Amino acid sequence: MTQKVVVAGVGMIFLQRSPARRETLPVMGAQAVRAALADAGVGYESIQQAFASYIYGDSTCGQRVLYDVGMTGIPIVNVNNNCSSGSTAIYLARQAIASGEVDIVLAVGFEQMNRGALGSNLPTSRIRLNCSCSSATSFSGNRIFPRHYASSAAAASST
Repeated sequence: MTQKVVVAGVGMIFLQRSPARRETLPVMGAQAVRAALADAGVGYESIQQAFASYIYGDSTCGQRVLYDVGMTGIPIVNVNNNCSSGSTAIYLARQAIASGEVDIVLAVGFEQMNRGALGSNLPTSRIRLNCSCSSATSFSGNRIFPRHYASSAAAASST
């Protein structure tokens, strides 16, 4: 039997477009978490598990963001699923509650992106590209667009 799942609070912060005026990821993430907890009327000490979603960041960005909110020893799962990272974190949070594993979870998303098309942070020189793409728009400088990364990596591993 699954438990009823509700979104009890939401927190959003204003994103500065100018990189020079932006706060750091830990500061922005912590502000959003505090706003969501306040909206829900829940203290951080009540959170039993957290799912942190982002694309461009280190493998423990979720832990770093939540350190500024409090260190309670809860499991923090980092979710990196490209453009689906936020919805995946919400799905996993819902699944944890519905299964009866936990009662109160936190799903947080944060990002600092550059202007322009999304691309990979991996330079093309690190991947042997043997894809049969004929379009010059597949690549942008030394960045590969995400939809081409998988086919490029698959082509490189098959040779």
